[in-house]
Amino acid sequence: MKNLNQEIISCNECPRLLSHCKTIAIEKRKSFAHDNYWGKPVTGFGDPHAELLIIGLAPAAHGANRTGRMFTGDRSGEWLYRALYEHGFANQPQSENVKDGLQLKNVYVTSIVKCAPPDNKPTTEERDQCLEYFKRELKELKHVKTYLVLGKFALDGLFAALGQSPKPSFKHGHKMILSDGKTLILSFHPSQQNTFTGKLTKPMFDRVFELAKDLL
Repeated sequence: MKNLNQEIISCNECPRLLSHCKTIAIEKRKSFAHDNYWGKPVTGFGDPHAELLIIGLAPAAHGANRTGRMFTGDRSGEWLYRALYEHGFANQPQSENVKDGLQLKNVYVTSIVKCAPPDNKPTTEERDQCLEYFKRELKELKHVKTYLVLGKFALDGLFAALGQSPKPSFKHGHKMILSDGKTLILSFHPSQQNTFTGKLTKPMFDRVFELAKDLL
């Protein structure tokens, strides 16, 4: 995994995404004006022997693109790592920066696209380019038994990487067994758009982790 992650960090295949990451890292958000932004592709994070794989869309512009660790430094990460901690997958509920001491147990967190895209919307071509890295991650993570997919984009990316069909309609909390024997669990992404509007609530999010924990 170390060699793959180094390739991801060094990737320069998508000029639009790289330009956006670097621009954000220079302009910064006012509240993070004194931070040194990562501003590069972001690798997955967690236990390399994990049985649970959590899959998101892409790094957030002022979250992982700032801190250099997936789902770290933004509101989505607050929801995710709180849930992981409360269900026994993490040693602490906070994920603020790469030196905060966070460790994951039996779970690995990654995304379909490795660079922060403008407006959180990578193109199909950018997704497909990055999908090669995601496919290699799947091969490296040999112990995975359950996929927890956060959002429809991640579901589309997973099925494209696996080459499986038919793809299920997206429904929060849906669970199914795939042809490779692994279990798929679907969840709304813990974005502010979903959590602030009540589309995703804490009990709803907890339920998908309870499902994952029961399976493992």
